Amino acid sequence: MSQIQGRTYANIFGLVERYINAKILEITKDHWFGDQLALEALVRFSNEEIKHQELFRRVELLCADVMPAGYRFLPDPNEVAKVVLSKSTWSVLALTCFIEIFVLSHYQQSIDGDTSLSPLFKDVFLYHARDEAQHIIADELEWGRVHDTMSPSEIDAAVDDFIALVAAVDGILQMQAAADVEYFCSAMNGGLYEENMARLQASVLGAYRWQYIISGVGVLRFQEQLGAKITPTQFDRITAALAPIMAAA
Repeated sequence: MSQIQGRTYANIFGLVERYINAKILEITKDHWFGDQLALEALVRFSNEEIKHQELFRRVELLCADVMPAGYRFLPDPNEVAKVVLSKSTWSVLALTCFIEIFVLSHYQQSIDGDTSLSPLFKDVFLYHARDEAQHIIADELEWGRVHDTMSPSEIDAAVDDFIALVAAVDGILQMQAAADVEYFCSAMNGGLYEENMARLQASVLGAYRWQYIISGVGVLRFQEQLGAKITPTQFDRITAALAPIMAAA
């Protein structure tokens, strides 16, 4: 099961980097005739996200070569990117900052000190985390820059967009957790009672919600970035939206 989870982990990052690259390329236009250092930083950011997509495609091929047939990664990166990019830039940058901050948290808390992990897997995520450490700085600067141009009503609408994006992430996790448990059971060739399959699916979904949502919510750096931009009432709206996910996990 941990091998399936690791395979999906790589594919999830390949997925989100499709929309991140598109958004970063879009906001470079704000710097075309202005801050050329900012423009250079964002162009490098974009190039590294393209590199990461190829990196995770290679990880998927390595996994497919040695694991049983039948694994499915269900979300379509282009369709997910279209949904994300339909939301306000403020909310997309908030989600991007959120994701890239928890990448560092995962590496520091779970991957770095685990001597049982594949050395290649650890190496992939070490260098991924090093790139993302730089990207977070750009995320914070660009999110703040965009925020400073917005009216209170625009920010309020963007908070609703951010909540919708987190809900969309949860929808992806529900779909993929079910597919991963189905694949695990097929690889087992049976042997699990129906009630145990239901418990396993609930456990995997809880783990995915912890990985991709709750672990980021708890990072102080993200809390500070978000808290500096929203009102207490907006904070309460986000908290209320997250409550069912956190309770279920």
